[in-house]
Parts: sequence; C-alpha cells; structure tokens
Amino acid sequence: MALTEQTETNRKSEAGTESSADEARAGAPTIYVCVTCRKAGDPDTEPRPGALLADATASAAQGSGVTVRRVRCLANCTRGPSAAVRVNGSWTYVFGGLDIGGAAALVEGARLLAGAADGIMPWRGRPEPLKRGLIARVPPLDFQEEIP
Repeated sequence: MALTEQTETNRKSEAGTESSADEARAGAPTIYVCVTCRKAGDPDTEPRPGALLADATASAAQGSGVTVRRVRCLANCTRGPSAAVRVNGSWTYVFGGLDIGGAAALVEGARLLAGAADGIMPWRGRPEPLKRGLIARVPPLDFQEEIP
C-alpha cells in the first residue's frame, strides 16, 4: 500500500475513534502522537517520523478500543518522536525516543493503563519501548497526596 493510501486509510480509522467523545469521558484510553516529531539532528523532511508513528499507532489500535489522536508538538523535541498515553482519572504518561516499532507498544501500554485500578501503568508487563522511553508521568487533575 502506498504511503498516501496508508495515511488516508489511517485517518479514516482515526475519524471513527476520534468521534467517540463518550468513550473518552467513560475512561477509554487515548494515545496522543506528535506528528511534527523527528529525532534531533534528522533532516526536516516529510513525512516526519512522528507522522509515520501516528499512522502505525492508528493501525495497531484498530478494533482495540484505544483512541489515537494526532497532535502538533508535545515539547519533547530532543527525545522525539513522542507520544502521550492517558485515561481519565489516571496518570498521563509521556514517552520519547519512539519509532514505528513502538506503535503496538503504545496500544498495549494504553490498555494496561486503562485496566490499572490505581491509575498507574504497571511496570510488569509494560512493553520495553515504554520502559526505556518514559519521559514523565503527570498526575490526574484531581490528584491529592499527603506527604508527611
């Protein structure tokens, strides 16, 4: 399949998942993939590695219940390509240093996070690209922790 055909196919599949705002509110996992990302020092060519990662992630997510959204710049340029994984009420995870091979890992990580009762993506069972590529985790909006 030509790249432009694959991109169009993935955009159509994304349109189906993106239109489901009810799923996102209900706690369905969402992966945000930076489409402007490229590795530091790479030439400024199209398609960008981040856009290719977004296409691959959308393909990997088909039928999984995971929503994939394309975004411009996650401000992790020195460690791109980047993606963020979130579920309402859970911590949000930002990953970097990804490539197309990380697409299935992102979907698996999103599913792990969605199934985590404590809102934290478990280390055990987390795909290797998400172990070595972790940039940050951000608490949910309503998070409160008492530290003595």
